[in-house]
Amino acid sequence: MKSIIAANFGVRCILLLSLLIFGFQISSADDEIHGDNIVVILDASGSMQDTFSGDRTKSKMEAAKAALQEVLAKVPDDTRIGLLVFSGTNIRNEWVYPLGAKDTQKLIAAIHLPVPGGGTPLGKYLRIGANRLLEQREKQYNYGTYRLLVVTDGEASDASKVKHYTPEILNQQLRIDVIGVDMKTDHMLAKVVDSYRNADNPGELVAAVSQILAETGDTGTDVGGEDVFEYITPLSYEIATDLIQKLTKPPSNTAIAVMKSEQATPSQPTTPRKLTHQQRDDDSGWGKNTTWLVIILVVVVIGFLVFRNRK
Repeated sequence: MKSIIAANFGVRCILLLSLLIFGFQISSADDEIHGDNIVVILDASGSMQDTFSGDRTKSKMEAAKAALQEVLAKVPDDTRIGLLVFSGTNIRNEWVYPLGAKDTQKLIAAIHLPVPGGGTPLGKYLRIGANRLLEQREKQYNYGTYRLLVVTDGEASDASKVKHYTPEILNQQLRIDVIGVDMKTDHMLAKVVDSYRNADNPGELVAAVSQILAETGDTGTDVGGEDVFEYITPLSYEIATDLIQKLTKPPSNTAIAVMKSEQATPSQPTTPRKLTHQQRDDDSGWGKNTTWLVIILVVVVIGFLVFRNRK
């Protein structure tokens, strides 16, 4: 009986140290680790240069730019923003504003850059945007919020890719919000994404962007050192052991693989971007922190075994 009690006490001590060290490495690794991340996918296809069917004062692209500028300029400064544009005739780099800290002046300049022209390869860009968010989530230890905001006025020219990638993105717990700009019927994503809104005039477009970006939530979990032992006291031996294993295992955010139909040339990536342990160590510092965690756990276990043998 004494050995069982001692074993439970030892596991709880190990779990306590794990929680404290894990909480310390989270707080010390990055002050912005809980930050929000938004990737806007903007449709710059040829039809976006047309005016609204019920409002001829602005083109759909002009209205989209005005709405994004008004709303994104007001989001908190610690929000990471990325602007991904497809089909713009003057776009050399699809990431007109790479996902990162908000610089309002540079962001506004990027928003007003695209000139409409071309098709609507939405599926391809859903994958690109999602994989960039997964990379960022890896660096933030799975803390923070991650969303794709799609602004488009037509059905995708690569509908099969949209159908293929969308469930994978949602299964990775990334949020997808879609705004259908002056569309006669709802977009094919309307019933499968987290939220869908129609915008039939410039005012509705501003309102839709505002409403979507106002919906935020914390997906992280903080551990308070002063109450942590009281928190773990009721845990059973099995649950405590399982928690230790999870705490000492690095998070994994596997990139969404390219469809076979997209693998047209050898220069394109043909496999998911699976981070190696070394890459995780370089990107997040996890390896260094985990080493110290393991050392401390070993010392505690040895101390516990010595203590039990003396009993």
